Amino acid sequence: MPGVLLLAATPLGNPDDASVRLRDALATADVVAVEDTRRLGRLAAALGVTVGGRRVSFYEDVERSRIPGLMEDLAGGATVLVVTDAGMPSVSDPGYRLVAACVEAGVPVRCLPGPSAVLAALAVSGMPTDRFCFEGFAPRKDGERRSWFAELADEKRTVVFFESPRRLASLLATAREVLGDGRRAAVCRELTKTYEEVVRGTLAELVAWAGERDVLGEITVVLAPAVRRAPEPGELADEVLRLAEGGLKLKHAAREVATAHGVSTNDLYAAALAARE
Repeated sequence: MPGVLLLAATPLGNPDDASVRLRDALATADVVAVEDTRRLGRLAAALGVTVGGRRVSFYEDVERSRIPGLMEDLAGGATVLVVTDAGMPSVSDPGYRLVAACVEAGVPVRCLPGPSAVLAALAVSGMPTDRFCFEGFAPRKDGERRSWFAELADEKRTVVFFESPRRLASLLATAREVLGDGRRAAVCRELTKTYEEVVRGTLAELVAWAGERDVLGEITVVLAPAVRRAPEPGELADEVLRLAEGGLKLKHAAREVATAHGVSTNDLYAAALAARE
């Protein structure tokens, strides 16, 4: 029988957030694939846990090369635990490729849930949480970043993404240029740690805030959904006239279009009359 792959979430900063299942897995797994062995050692010490299995470095640059060996371990019946520096493996961290290989090979994959910077930032941001998307790390190059924000200009979901503290000020400035002063966002810094900080405001306000200080630590940004602007009656007049040309009375056409776009029927009717004259 094959072994099992365990994906375990690790604390973002506060060791007390570690789950009992994570503690048990660290002590009992046959192999621990870890992003940073030194950080794992510090976490294990803070938890009072002795890592019992063989440790294998498993960071981005070596992820592909480590998979064949880990798959051999799993084929031999080993329990392989994957942990990253913080949060859930495979979410903007190593793990996805190994999971895909296990799924293809029929090896069981289980998750030990726990801390998540994405969900923690979303929860405290004050932004709508019913629909959201995660965009990973923001692009580094200016042109790619501008195109990326342009794609988010009309996004109706809350957007969560990561950014380096060194690039945060320039990112916010670009966001303001592309999305406008009034789009709201929240910058979540050092979540769960001693100097945790959540700054909420418009992009204009956040640009001013970031320009007044050196921002340090792990950064998660939450961008508010685009606010749908109701069209002006004059912008819809032609649509009303086309319906009227198709046989509807002008008043009825105005009511139908107004209902579809959430504008005043009387204002739209007046705009259509003016456009017809």
